[in-house]
Amino acid sequence: MQELINRAKQLLSDGTVARVLGWKAGDMTYNPEPAFFDNVKDLEEHFVYNGFCGANLSKYMIEASKLEGKTLVCLKPCDTYSFQQLLKEHRVDREKAYIIGVGCKGKLNIENIRKAGIKGILSVSGAELSDACDQLTITTLYGDKSLPYADAMLERCSVCKGKEHKIYDELLGDSKETKSADRFAEVERIENMSAEEKFAFFQSQLSKCIRCNACRNVCPACSCRKCVFDSTKFDSSQKANADSFEEKMFHIIRAFHVAGRCTDCGECSRVCPQGIPLHLFNRKFIKDINELYGEYQAGADIEAKAPLTSYVFEDVEPSVVAQRSRS
Repeated sequence: MQELINRAKQLLSDGTVARVLGWKAGDMTYNPEPAFFDNVKDLEEHFVYNGFCGANLSKYMIEASKLEGKTLVCLKPCDTYSFQQLLKEHRVDREKAYIIGVGCKGKLNIENIRKAGIKGILSVSGAELSDACDQLTITTLYGDKSLPYADAMLERCSVCKGKEHKIYDELLGDSKETKSADRFAEVERIENMSAEEKFAFFQSQLSKCIRCNACRNVCPACSCRKCVFDSTKFDSSQKANADSFEEKMFHIIRAFHVAGRCTDCGECSRVCPQGIPLHLFNRKFIKDINELYGEYQAGADIEAKAPLTSYVFEDVEPSVVAQRSRS
């Protein structure tokens, strides 16, 4: 991490960048948060980068692109897909970004550590950029505990798209392969349910929604300046989780809105305070798009035509049941 801090200080001091977008330490070691730094002192005192820095910083570059001077932004390999997609949609300015591609050995979820039965957590070590990231040591009120690093990782890391940065100005830090599961296995499990079982599954999950809008606010694909769900014509009952129709409408409409543009960064599920697996909606759309229009990964290639915004004669017709896996 010190190498990253030193490089950021150098670029800030020589005027190459006007600010740094990274992560700052929270009140505990396992809750760093996105932050802008505009001076060397703040970088030295508060900048962190470790296994808990799961936040995708791409969306913050929408507003940063409007500021004077360049912003140094730290992007993990998966984050660069989101940045490229935003670039493709003309939502960020490449000339206003100095991208340092940071290494990633998988990002952690404190809830997974708690689910392993570890309580009274004070600090976690073994998750720094320079660590092997094989084993975590958790200091608790009841003594030190250990847990395999992989057991505490976010779900998205087990289906990682790869450790190649799609866009960057320079690279710092090593990465480690973390893929251990099939990306669409959970989607297929739900697809194999009966209609009644599917409805019950999503009803049980979406009924937890408190309409905090965290999923929408963190999503790089949700970049509209005005959102229909913030309309002043809506009354208070539609702002809260007032009824079962509202909870379904919000998430289903949002999933349709980002279809073909979602990079499957998993931020929606990561920030959800209720633990709703919101990424499954998006991943279902990705799976269907792959099968109906050919494999496509949003953000992988800035020149590639998106399947839902381009047309070829053989495209699937609306309301027609089509054979999947178009070549």
